[in-house]
Parts: sequence; structure tokens; C-alpha cells
Amino acid sequence: MLTRKQRDLLAFIHKRVQRDGVPPSFDEMKDALDLRSKSGIHRLITALEERGFIRRLAHRARAIEITKLPEDMGGKATFVPRVIEGDGPTPAPPVRAMPVQIDARELPVMGRIAAGVPIEAISEVSHHVAVPGQMLDRGGDHYALEVRGDSMIDAGINDGDVVVIREQGSADNGDIVVALVDGHEATLKRYRRTNGMIALEAANKAYETRVLREDQVRIQGRLVGLIRSY
Repeated sequence: MLTRKQRDLLAFIHKRVQRDGVPPSFDEMKDALDLRSKSGIHRLITALEERGFIRRLAHRARAIEITKLPEDMGGKATFVPRVIEGDGPTPAPPVRAMPVQIDARELPVMGRIAAGVPIEAISEVSHHVAVPGQMLDRGGDHYALEVRGDSMIDAGINDGDVVVIREQGSADNGDIVVALVDGHEATLKRYRRTNGMIALEAANKAYETRVLREDQVRIQGRLVGLIRSY
């Protein structure tokens, strides 16, 4: 038997996994259950784990595996009938649902990046965001930035999106990069290098391409993913 709070938390985790593909953060769980502190969430998570409803995966941020659900939440075992030769029907063994395994990592959101006129570079962490592991390149460090502006809308990047960036100091022609201009202005643009000059191209006809000397531009990373809230 589960307590009401345990059932509410399990239902909330299940709903968010089905909707977003990643489990909610402890802060989101706390707010959803109207608890004053995250210690209460830790106790509920431990209780659900002890009862076999969830499993926490080691060394992965916000990685929770739902192993079963109560019957009234869709966890009732089902049987598939089949006809065989003999004196009577023999029921098939119960079909066990595969557990939902979530591989997510929390990345620091380093502030806002201009998709328009360059803004001052921001290097302080404002908060963290959960990112599916398959979005990240192996063997590299990543961070996230919140987009401000509309200069990349034709590339599918809108104002308010969160972009996932792989840290690197070089780029290939056509890559969308975080570029630091003159050491203090950060912008998100498509990168082109021609005849010793760097072109930072917008994906919006309303904005002109900026052409700069190589010594004016420093690559801070390459776009590898995007997160959008509706």
C-alpha cells in the first residue's frame, strides 16, 4: 500500500516522463506536492524505491527508472490468450512491461545569448536545465544558454529557446556557434571562414552578415541541441 503522498509523487513522475521524456527535478516535485523542503521528497523517493516502484540510477542526474505502477494507474498485468491442443486453454504468462529508463544530465545555464545584436558575454551560472543524454556529444563538456532575439529564426531558433552548446574553440563552415566578438560581445550565429576573414551569418533576412578579422572572433562552442518550452 502506498500513502497518498507517495501515490501523488509516483503519478507526477510518471506524467512528466510520459510528457517530456525526463523526470522532474526535486524542486518541481516539491512544488507539485506543496511541500516545504526537498527532504520530504527524498523520503518519498526512498519509500517508492523500497517498495519497488522506482529505481534510481547511480551517477546520473535526475535519472529515475519507473519499474511498476499500481493497478489503478495502469500497472495491472495483462494476459494474452492463445489456443493450444489439449484438454483446455492454458493462459500465457503475464507480459511484463519494460521499465522506462531515463538518461538525463543537468547542464548549467550560463545566461543569455543574443540571436541579434551582440550582447555582453555572460559567464555566471543562473540555473540548471535537464538535457537528454542522447543530445550531447561524447567526450566533450557542454553548457546551455537562453536565446534572446530573432536573428536565427530561419534556422528554427526562436526567442526564449534554450540552446545546448558543446565547448570547443574551433568550428567548420556552416556550424552554428557561440562567438565572442572583441573579447566582450557574445552572439549566436552561423560561422563562415573565407580568405582569412570570419563571417557571422544571421538566419533572418532582416539582419546583415558581420564580417570580422580572425583576431576579433573567438569560438566558444558549437550548437548541438535546442530545448523549447510551450
